[in-house]
Formats: sequence, C-alpha cells, structure tokens
Amino acid sequence: MIKYRLGELFCGPGGIALGASLASESNSKIQLEHAWASDYHADSCSTYKLNFPEADVVCQDVANVDLNKLKPIDAFAYGFPCNDFSIVGESKGLKGKFGGLYRYGLNVLDKFNPKFFVAENVSGLTSANGGKAFKKIIGELSKAGKNGYDLVIHKYKFEQYGVPQARHRIIIVGIDKNLGLIYKVPSPTTLKKYITSKEALEIPPIKPGILHHEIKKQNDKVIERLKLIKPGQNVWNAKLPLHLKLNVKNTKMSQIYKRLDPDKPSYTITGSGGGGTHGYHYKEPRALTNRERARIQTFPDSFNFIGNSESIRRQIGMAVPPKGIKIIFESIIKTFSKINYPNIPANIKDLKQPDLI
Repeated sequence: MIKYRLGELFCGPGGIALGASLASESNSKIQLEHAWASDYHADSCSTYKLNFPEADVVCQDVANVDLNKLKPIDAFAYGFPCNDFSIVGESKGLKGKFGGLYRYGLNVLDKFNPKFFVAENVSGLTSANGGKAFKKIIGELSKAGKNGYDLVIHKYKFEQYGVPQARHRIIIVGIDKNLGLIYKVPSPTTLKKYITSKEALEIPPIKPGILHHEIKKQNDKVIERLKLIKPGQNVWNAKLPLHLKLNVKNTKMSQIYKRLDPDKPSYTITGSGGGGTHGYHYKEPRALTNRERARIQTFPDSFNFIGNSESIRRQIGMAVPPKGIKIIFESIIKTFSKINYPNIPANIKDLKQPDLI
C-alpha cells in the first residue's frame, strides 16, 4: 500500500478531505492521508479537526501560514476563494480582494513539489477580466514546482456525478510533468438519472434528534409567500398578490425564495445571503435546515459541524461536495496506478476562447 500525504489550503469544513478519504476507501493500491490543512475561519478549522483528527490544522490567514513548519506532502488541494470570480454580481477577477489568493497555492507547489494537485473554483473563473485572469492563473500553475505540471481543466456539472445539486465548478488537475502520467476526466455516473432533492432528503429519512436539523422560524409573511410558490418556482415567476411581491428593480436572482423541485436536483446551495437565499423545501413552507443542506452537498449524517447556525450554513455552502470530488480523486489514484477507467474529453481546451465551455 502506497500512502500519499495530502495538504490543503482554504480547506473549509473538509469537503475535499472527505472526498479524498472516500476515494481511498475504494482503492487498495494508493491511499491519501491527511497531513495538514489551513483556513482562516475558526469554526471551519474546528469542524475539520473534529472530522479529521489526524491532520495538523493551521487556523490563520493564508498570508501568515509558515510553509516551513508544515509536513512534506505528496498531494495538494485547494479551493481558492471564488468571490471575485463568481458570475453572480460584479466579476473583478485578479483585481478583487480575493482574486490573487491562488498564488499561495503556487508557493506550496514550489516548496513541496507534490506529485499532483487539485484546484477548484467557480465557472465564472474563465470569464473574469475577459478571460485574462484565467489564462494567467493556469499559465502560472503549469510552470509551478520543480518540473511544471500537465494540466487538465474541466467544468464539472456535479449533478452528473451523483450529487443531488446543480453545482458547476472548474476543476484543475495538475500532475508533475516528469511522471509522464495523463489524467483523464472521468465519465459522468448519473447522466441518465440524476439524484433528486427529494431522494437526497428522504432516503433514508433524517432521524429525529440528529444534529443541525433545527427548523428556523419563518415570519408569517414569508410563510404566506412560500405557500403560494409552487415547487420549482421562485418569487419572480410565482403568482403572488401585490403585498407578497418583492420591491426589487435592479436584480432578480432566480434563487430568491425558490423552492426545490422534488423531481430534480437542487439548485446550488450557497453559504451566504439574506432573505430569500436560504434554499426552500419542496413540501413545507420553510427554509432548509443545515442538515438538509449538508445532505444536498453529500455530507453524510455522521459528519458534524462546529459553530452557530449561520456559521454552519456558511461552511456547508462554501464546501466542495465530497461525493463529487471523490470521483476525481478516484480517477487520479487510478491514473497513478495505471488503471484504465471510463473517461470523456476535457471541455476547456482553447484558453483563447474561455467562453466555449
């Protein structure tokens, strides 16, 4: 058995870590073990440590992380903050507060020269600054480390990989060029039959008394509004009386007071936002509980979180779905084990045309 030590930046509560653990369980040749992880959010660090006690967790701003104090690693993963690359709102790219944080991953690659890395971000990454930010990021990633990395870049639609949620993310897999290995994008596993939000929340039923399943009290007006919004509808396309409509002119986000469709995957679960952004049950006129959000993100009921309700919502919404990233880690492990697996062509190839995805 070969063990690869995994390091993480911007680790959040451990979505990537859990995916790596699940991938290791299904493989007998290579296992990924958690060496260290870092995040600046205290509750996320506590959650990570609770669920992965074997890892050294460094809870501080990434700019202050001393790489010299971290253990050597063979593999690296980071979902660098996506705020400035999101397609929702203004896209600032590298000019924004969070845009340059990907560079801290370059420092890790240069110091430890891991055999491979996985980087995750929102699909808006490809269009920030007219595509210039994306081109710069992948250019620098390909040259990082001692030998540089062969990159495979793909926009994954996680509902096609067993996640009961329409969550679309750019995943960059880089393998040390000297190894001569070629990663291939795994074929979708649930393309013909998506897992629905109803299946996620009801199979099996959530046990009474389980943690993070407290129902948040809604005010009477919100309940009245939700009762008139049918499953799959939002506040904009539902037939609502004047007093229940929202007086908003500049933006009409489709997810505002949108109720889940029980026959489809959930829309994207988010970690922040005010009224109308919490995700709403298809049957009951209420917001989802954190445990329901966690199920949609494919965290098992045995995975517990540290923090108050809003902190836990943040952690869940910002995490990478474990079952989605698991398939990517499995494919990487198979690549290193020289095992063939069903695959498809990467859908981001021509960096001069980042809109063609």
